[in-house]
Amino acid sequence: MSDELELLREWDADAAPLTEPARAAARHRLLNTMARAGRNPAAPTRRHALRLATAAVVALAVTGTAVLIAEGDSEKGGGASTPRMHNAAAATVLNGAAAWESGRERPRAPRDDQFIYSKRIIQETERGTGEVRSYTDENWDSVDGSRRSLTMELGRVIWEKPLGESSSVWPPRKWSELEKLPTDPEKLLRIIGSGTSGKSLGEFTDWDWYDGYFMLGELLKWPVLPEGLRPAAYEALALVPGVRATPGMKDSAGRPGVGISYPESEFSQDKYLIFDPESYAFLGFRDERTSRSGKKTYTQISHVEQWAIVDRLRQRP
Repeated sequence: MSDELELLREWDADAAPLTEPARAAARHRLLNTMARAGRNPAAPTRRHALRLATAAVVALAVTGTAVLIAEGDSEKGGGASTPRMHNAAAATVLNGAAAWESGRERPRAPRDDQFIYSKRIIQETERGTGEVRSYTDENWDSVDGSRRSLTMELGRVIWEKPLGESSSVWPPRKWSELEKLPTDPEKLLRIIGSGTSGKSLGEFTDWDWYDGYFMLGELLKWPVLPEGLRPAAYEALALVPGVRATPGMKDSAGRPGVGISYPESEFSQDKYLIFDPESYAFLGFRDERTSRSGKKTYTQISHVEQWAIVDRLRQRP
């Protein structure tokens, strides 16, 4: 039986726009399906409910207009319970990315005395002039933080001091600490935010959602994670209200992709995770930066070309 990913691939982007009655009917089907799943314990799971509503998702397509409603979420600061909007296209991409990652080989655990090597390609375009520059940044990150690390930023070498005994970083460096993180997406969201460990998702404020989105993004930047953690992070991102899918993007290797962003927060605007539009494999990032003078703005697209676990600084695979 076709799943929602196959139906999305078969959707014709050149089809005529929906009439308003048809759009309303599709939206109504989506809302009813998700509402039934939320109220009835015997109803389909979240993943199954998305599949049942796929016809409506396909009708609305990857245009940013398709939404799922999760009932009972509260507004910023608490108060009356109000529905929050979930973008169905973004959820499809992120859940597809989780499925793609789950089918890969089991990651090898690094030793604490080793380094994570990564080679990142960055293409930067200055908005005003259109001038394009490319950079190759190589990093050697100490696995447990007990040794100094060598990182690069737009071609500049930066030496990072070893972490102190009382220091902590996110994501955790030690493999044993990473393994303690839950692979259940809802539990992961609740423990990574500041002050959210005792909350249900329905009690999250706007800041809690932004904090969770940001922390998940930082976790996904780490090249190697314990089995099940990366898929869980993608599924957790799909739960964040306001994430949006934007088709027609490319990474720094020129590969076409779908961008996932969180425009609900001013801190996350113009920042995208880019995924393959068919396999939903993660491709890279799109970001923006402003010069120190504030007079120039640059659009950055990047991807990790290579990574490996190595035994010493400056060692390449």
